[in-house]
Amino acid sequence: MTTVGFIGLGAMGAPMAWNLDDAGFDLVVYNRTTDREQPFAEAGVSVADSPKHLTERVDVVCLIVSDGDAVQQVLERERGILEGLDESTTVVQMSTIGYAETMAAAELVRETGAEFVDAPVSGTVGPAREGTLVGLASGPDAVVEDVRPVLAAMCDPVVHCGEVGQGTNMKLFINLLLGDAMGAFAEALVFGTANGLGVDDMLEVVENGALDCPLFEGKGALIADRDFESRFPVDYQHKDLSLALDRAGDLGVPLSQTAAAREAFSAARGSGYGREDMGAVVKPLESTVDVTVEDD
Repeated sequence: MTTVGFIGLGAMGAPMAWNLDDAGFDLVVYNRTTDREQPFAEAGVSVADSPKHLTERVDVVCLIVSDGDAVQQVLERERGILEGLDESTTVVQMSTIGYAETMAAAELVRETGAEFVDAPVSGTVGPAREGTLVGLASGPDAVVEDVRPVLAAMCDPVVHCGEVGQGTNMKLFINLLLGDAMGAFAEALVFGTANGLGVDDMLEVVENGALDCPLFEGKGALIADRDFESRFPVDYQHKDLSLALDRAGDLGVPLSQTAAAREAFSAARGSGYGREDMGAVVKPLESTVDVTVEDD
């Protein structure tokens, strides 16, 4: 059985690591804040004292941390991942970072002789717990197939998107669409509420027409219940829209609607809602016109 190391035990990473353990992989974990390691240690999972210590003990290193700076830090720090790599190891980078950051990380890993798979995931905490994230894997065919059983313990389906970097591009594509749709949905709900429409009626109309989708159904119900517990926070959606705009700028692709959506999330962050669920993008709009989208 492949030995797997997992670095990054946050809201997404912890359930993903538990799914690897449940699938029977010999698991080693590491987190920069050690309190998140404690439940794994208590369950008998091996805990490493540094990324290097973890990497030296495993065949596959899975990494999911907050952003590109964190990826670079855990790779290059003293006793980091790079110090423990050799040609027998594969690094699976699962964080959502920029295209240039992905390619830089791949180059650093490959310089050690190790393999690199770019495999961010689409989905939030619920799918992470259920093992139903969409894995967006990219890299050489043979390397992706080698790690597919590892990815399949956390993701269903696993989509092979092409060469390294295409997994990142696919993640930016889907989160661009997510942010644009959520921003437009928030505006529509506030517009309807300002016109005296009931939120239950608006949601019923959406759910019984061409715009019916899990995003609107799920987020609409949560907004109506005033439930902004973080499943996917405003801060992360803002980051991903910014990454998409950066990549589009490199390619000369105009993204006017995405730019507007990013500014809606900027308003939510500036109003103090950055750590709340992305549905909180509705709150600055509500404040502007003095309405609240909620159940009667």
